[in-house]
Amino acid sequence: MQDRHGHRISYLRVSITDRCNERCTYCMPQKLQEWLPREEILTYEETLRLTRIAADLGVSKIRITGGEPLTRRGVVDLVRQISQLSGLRDIGLSTNGTLLARETSPEVTMAAALRDAGVRSVNISLDTLDRHVYSQITGRDMHLQALSGIDSAIAAGFDQIKLNAVLMRGRNEDQLIPLIQFAAARNLILRFIEMMPVSTNEVLDENNFMSILEAKRVVESHFGGLIPEPGFRTNGPATYYKVPGRQQRIGFIGAMTNLHFCESCNKLRLTCDGKLRPCLGSYLEFDIMKPLRAGASDNELKQFFLDVVDRKPEQHDFRNNYKPNRKMVAIGG
Repeated sequence: MQDRHGHRISYLRVSITDRCNERCTYCMPQKLQEWLPREEILTYEETLRLTRIAADLGVSKIRITGGEPLTRRGVVDLVRQISQLSGLRDIGLSTNGTLLARETSPEVTMAAALRDAGVRSVNISLDTLDRHVYSQITGRDMHLQALSGIDSAIAAGFDQIKLNAVLMRGRNEDQLIPLIQFAAARNLILRFIEMMPVSTNEVLDENNFMSILEAKRVVESHFGGLIPEPGFRTNGPATYYKVPGRQQRIGFIGAMTNLHFCESCNKLRLTCDGKLRPCLGSYLEFDIMKPLRAGASDNELKQFFLDVVDRKPEQHDFRNNYKPNRKMVAIGG
């Protein structure tokens, strides 16, 4: 699949739930969240069918997201079925990590079960090493569970584990160096991410927003000039560097300040309530659940995918006074 701007679509982010066991301020602000009723959520059978159709159209990478995907029962079985689809080269998971150490059977952690089922890469959110600040950011005192989850992921032997830290002025700018040291000690990739106005515009005011350029200056003031690695890529839009004197890689994701951010975009998003979104930073979304449940054939659903790809914008709208219309937790992380 290729859109009219030359984006080749090979990556589908699949949200399986809008529910989460945390309340991060940039994803789900502190107010009552009305969870979607079960009948408005794609069943696993429907999700598997749409994933298979996407794979038939050239998607080779699937990432399971939420909400927090591990709050939904049966996720390991879903991953196992997805891993059997032809054409897929990689299955990833995005998680806050708090449930990865939970045992699914005696002496088998959720992390190990997911690895056995076919998950190859895991992205884990970790914005701070300070337990009190973690509770402030997430609305939950689950810092120790998150750290245990990271240890369980390492023990499970995933091909790649990335830590994601959202940059927040006044909250975690003093955590950049400790997070780098934490990641280095565990041989993990760490990425710093600019906040985006997905759930609320307030993240962009001067009291909250911290750019990747500023973060990079803080890091270089401690370690010296970072070494660019333009040849190193993962499936996302991060720009990677090596820390001087180390083999450690860190990445920067700057949707707001990097004017070339969208040039290499290769993804679509499938929300848990059956909407295809060609761009996170756009209001565009298309209800594929309706034709799916009305009995559409595989060919008709393939055409639906192709029509959505054809509507993919050249760039996101976050810099154009974007007004959020859905919370991030309802779109998929």
